[in-house]
Amino acid sequence: MSTSWKNTSLVGLVAAIIYIPFLGGVHLFDWDEINFAEIAREMVVLGDYLRIHVNFIPFTEKPPLFFWLQAGAMNLFGIGEYAARFPNALAGIFTLMTLYRFGEKLYNARFGFLWAGAYFGSVLPSLYFKSGIIDPWFNFFIFLGLYHLILYYWKRENKADIELNKSQWAYLALAGLFTGLGILTKGPVAFLITGLVLGIYWILKRFRLYITIPAFVFYFAVMIATCLVWYGVETLVHGPQFMIEFTIRQWTMFSTPDAGHAGFPGYHFVVLLFGCFPMSVFLIRAHGKMPLERYVERNMRTWMMILFWVVLILFTIVKSKIVHYSSMTYFPLTFLAAQVGYYMLKDQVKLSGWMKGLLVFIAGLFGILLIALPFVGMNVDIIRPLFSQDPFAMANLDADIPWTGVEALAGVLLIGITVGFLMFYKNQRVRAFQTLLIGTGVFVFATLILIIKKIEGISQLAAMEFYESKKGCDCYVKPERFKSYGHLFYSEPMPGGDNRRIDSQWLKYGDIDRDVFFVTKITGKKELETIEDVELLYEKNGFAFWKREAKR
Repeated sequence: MSTSWKNTSLVGLVAAIIYIPFLGGVHLFDWDEINFAEIAREMVVLGDYLRIHVNFIPFTEKPPLFFWLQAGAMNLFGIGEYAARFPNALAGIFTLMTLYRFGEKLYNARFGFLWAGAYFGSVLPSLYFKSGIIDPWFNFFIFLGLYHLILYYWKRENKADIELNKSQWAYLALAGLFTGLGILTKGPVAFLITGLVLGIYWILKRFRLYITIPAFVFYFAVMIATCLVWYGVETLVHGPQFMIEFTIRQWTMFSTPDAGHAGFPGYHFVVLLFGCFPMSVFLIRAHGKMPLERYVERNMRTWMMILFWVVLILFTIVKSKIVHYSSMTYFPLTFLAAQVGYYMLKDQVKLSGWMKGLLVFIAGLFGILLIALPFVGMNVDIIRPLFSQDPFAMANLDADIPWTGVEALAGVLLIGITVGFLMFYKNQRVRAFQTLLIGTGVFVFATLILIIKKIEGISQLAAMEFYESKKGCDCYVKPERFKSYGHLFYSEPMPGGDNRRIDSQWLKYGDIDRDVFFVTKITGKKELETIEDVELLYEKNGFAFWKREAKR
């Protein structure tokens, strides 16, 4: 095995050790994780991998590729949290191995380790590989498509001083394939992002056609052919319903806040600054003067800058503000941060005072909050006045959470990692970056183990445990006046029952054929209190649980 593949395997092994264990240690979180897992569960139950269903009704908001991966994992490991999150653990392994290989190709092994380490050692990028959301695979495919378009361009221009052993058409075919897979994963935003990046670069090239028209047609044809593997078959078998409703849904999410997910214009800037710590600090420095010597260094930086700002501006314009909408920026962000780190190791870029200050400030802020968290949890009355206007949140705080104080170690670890980086940087820069990048990845892992189950206990555990208690029950379970998919995934309903089971009015007032269990927040129970044959079973941690018996 060559040194290159040994290094790649080492990166993959470290990623596997961090990303694969404990995937099933906590329930899936509403909405996205449970929504996607339920789609995969119903694929397995129905044996129908062509059409997407939720509550055994056709669902037209997402294409199927990610759900195929989840369904495959469920067939392998059984239906549950572990299988739902396993595909993203694989995405993490493949992503870090790919970044090492690409970084080594562009620069050398040191840069490969820095790029993979920058992704591994940033909070949100690493965290998402322990989740069950679509975006890690979606972003991976978009990046692979764009990367191979860049390789095509370098091959055509014959300027790059790296080995490009494939033909121009091979790079275009791979680019079209990966962009098409992105569209199969989450939709045409994959091509929208790629097209915007290509368009901005075209403007910067003063409207010179750096991709020939025949080449672009070929790329586009491969992309469409890849999409037609499912979109075409779905339309032929079931008609245009999916395409029509999916298109309407995409426009709705772009133009209106999705189900209350509104936010201020700088939302994603703040998310990236704090969520991609510590590499976000290096990203800021990447916008300054850099000692880039070779063509590929300068040109790749241009492409990554364009990609970063296209995604950030696009999702700043989009009305719905959800944390992972800007997650495509993680690829260019970590590349640009790795460039800064690379030249810092060569003493061509300085660790300036403002960088030290920002690193200490963010690490200190996170660290203090995490250190304080368990002690606040053990003395929850301290913060009750902050939630006095929100009865649901107040009731959440009644959850019996076994805080021990050990959870504070996560905050101590983050502060220690940052201090260690600054101390080692004076004389041992390689060790300094190893401490920062590997340490932050371990910090994310430790935080999940120590804290995330406690957070779930406060926010949703009471509801999830109730749903689980109805597994195998010949009944209907219905969240009332709040959105959830937990009742589907955790009570595991089977196909069948009255077609009116999705009609809330029928479940509350109609001639039901099965018992109905309602779940409400304590702020949304007024109507159920007025229905004579609906019985309150109990309340727990902000949720109220009700039963309406079928007349037999």
